[in-house]
This record gives sequence, C-alpha cells and structure tokens, in this order.
Amino acid sequence: MGKISLIKEDITKVHADAIVNAANSTLLGGGGVDGAIHRAAGPGLLRECKRIGGCPTSEARITGGYNLPAKFVIHTVGPAWRGRAGDEDREDALLAGCYRNSLALAYENGVRTIAFPSISTGAYRFPVERASKIAVKEIREFLEAHPKMEKVIIVCFGDEVFRAYEEALK
Repeated sequence: MGKISLIKEDITKVHADAIVNAANSTLLGGGGVDGAIHRAAGPGLLRECKRIGGCPTSEARITGGYNLPAKFVIHTVGPAWRGRAGDEDREDALLAGCYRNSLALAYENGVRTIAFPSISTGAYRFPVERASKIAVKEIREFLEAHPKMEKVIIVCFGDEVFRAYEEALK
C-alpha cells in the first residue's frame, strides 16, 4: 500500500501530524467520531471551533490538537446520503471534496502524516463501499501530486468498514 495504511483503531489514539474529524457544520461536537475527538481533545478544541464559526459541507477547517496525540485536527463536513436518483453524483462530489480539501489544508500547514476516519458512513449513512472507493481514489491522486506527504492512515472503527477499505485499496 506504500504511503497509505489501513488500521482498525480509535482515531483519537492515532499518532499523526493531523487527524481528520468527520464534523457537523457547526464544528461544536456531536456524536460518533466528532464527539470522540472533542472529548479526547478537551475544552480548548471547542473554544477554537466556536471562534471559527462553522464549516460548509465538503470544505475543511484546521485547529490545534490540544490533548490529542496529533498536532492538528482538520474538520470536514461530509454529505448526508439521501440515496435519491439523481443525487448520487452530487453526493459523491461532495464526499470527494472532503478528502481533497482536507489533504490540501493539511499540506498547506506542513502536515506530512494524516489520519482519516470513514467520512459520512456513520450517522450520515453514506454507503461504505461507495465511500471507500471515493476516499481511496482521492487519497491516491493527492499522494501522486504531492510526494512530500509521507503517510495517509485510514482509520476504521469496525470490521465492515475495514473490509470495505481493504477491498477499495486492492
């Protein structure tokens, strides 16, 4: 896999320059990965996110990592899967933008190692097989264009997600 690694772990425990938070648009914490990152980082993260004032779907914002092993948290807001005919291309493009924008922001801030969760596949119900293919494609394209990025870690919380990303990486 080279510069891409796949692990089953709690993203709040991953040692990387940055971890990506699958955030909601307020950036003020929530459930799943977002809530876990806010709890692990401590109150400083919430204070900084309040100053940022939110983030639109597909865009990314960067904060400090506070009590996390990562120096930075990159917050991105994934699309909610609607599954309606005609919406899939738009939702795919929004999800792809999450990865592209997070990687670009990381790179601009000197990040060389970054860890991603499976964006939008939890509460936002994006089909994990579809999401994993989009994520892997965007990560590979970014790494080809930016050789100074040393490592992208895809962090999976469960077996189903791990298997989907394992298949996408083949």
